[in-house]
Amino acid sequence: MQKLRFLPSIITALTLISCSTTTAEQYEATALTSYSWQVKYANDLTSQPQPRIETFANTSILNRNGLKPTGAVVGPDDRGLWWTTLPPRPNVDEVEQRKKSQEEAGKPELVKDVKYKLTYGVGNTQQTLPTNYDVYRQVVKAYPQKTPLELTLGVNDNSVEKAEPVSK
Repeated sequence: MQKLRFLPSIITALTLISCSTTTAEQYEATALTSYSWQVKYANDLTSQPQPRIETFANTSILNRNGLKPTGAVVGPDDRGLWWTTLPPRPNVDEVEQRKKSQEEAGKPELVKDVKYKLTYGVGNTQQTLPTNYDVYRQVVKAYPQKTPLELTLGVNDNSVEKAEPVSK
């Protein structure tokens, strides 16, 4: 019987961190695609678990609702995203300038990154929250018809975890 005493507090905790839903008729999904050159620095690159990472030049472009953004030169890729031109690769002088004494520098690595966000309106308010690829794609499909979407929000309503068309 002693275990049952904790059940109300477990239910309360689950209620506090549960997800909420909202229906949105106005929405915009964005995907910020970016390229960055990064170089790892460490006293020993093969054995140091957490090398220092320096970011050099980067470029980015903002995708909106799956439409081709002005300035996009690559795409759409296999995820429906558009990309801009590559930033200039750092040369050996630039890489060595950031090296501290006793450190060795790795080779420049091109890193691709995507950050997804969803802006939606409910009544007179607008909210912009981070989201994921699946939500972005759902919005891209729904956007041309302006189909209302049921949005499932994450913990503390700090992200959008899911978007589904509202069946009429």
